[in-house]
Amino acid sequence: MKKTFLAVLAVAALAVTSLSAHAQKDPDVGGAAMYANKTIVENAANSPIHKTLVAAVKAAGLVDTLNGPGPFTVFAPTDDAFAKLPAGTVETLVKPENKDTLVKILTYHVVSGKVSAKELEKMIKKGGGKATLKTVQGEDLTATTSGGKIILTDAKGGTATVTTADVFQSNGVIHVIDTVLMPN
Repeated sequence: MKKTFLAVLAVAALAVTSLSAHAQKDPDVGGAAMYANKTIVENAANSPIHKTLVAAVKAAGLVDTLNGPGPFTVFAPTDDAFAKLPAGTVETLVKPENKDTLVKILTYHVVSGKVSAKELEKMIKKGGGKATLKTVQGEDLTATTSGGKIILTDAKGGTATVTTADVFQSNGVIHVIDTVLMPN
């Protein structure tokens, strides 16, 4: 009886260990835990390095959209990425009279569907070294790889590097980027 109980206990422990090893854990973003059962907006709001992005999404009136079912792939610029913009740019963009421009810039960071880094790398390989992504805004982003990193090139020739990939959400996936992308 004791041996049977120990055998069952050992099998149960192995099963739990195996499930834990295979369970997907999102990477932390800015030191904050991200949860696959939360929406893009809910997780971004918890990220200490996405305060500017969250404020911009609110100013643009996109909270309900990005809390919606999606799925969406969001290339999420950090606060440091927004800080690279010329002085006063963010403050100007979040003003009500500039909402259309802000929406255009933010939706340029969103692609319909849930595209993981692995899928994006396959698309790049299949495309002979580059993949073209149609953004929700309507213009294209170009994805390539360099030094094992995914690089995005915007409509104006600017580039952003994916610094944290595959932050899965209930309604899509976030890939953290180091530069704000700009449409035409």
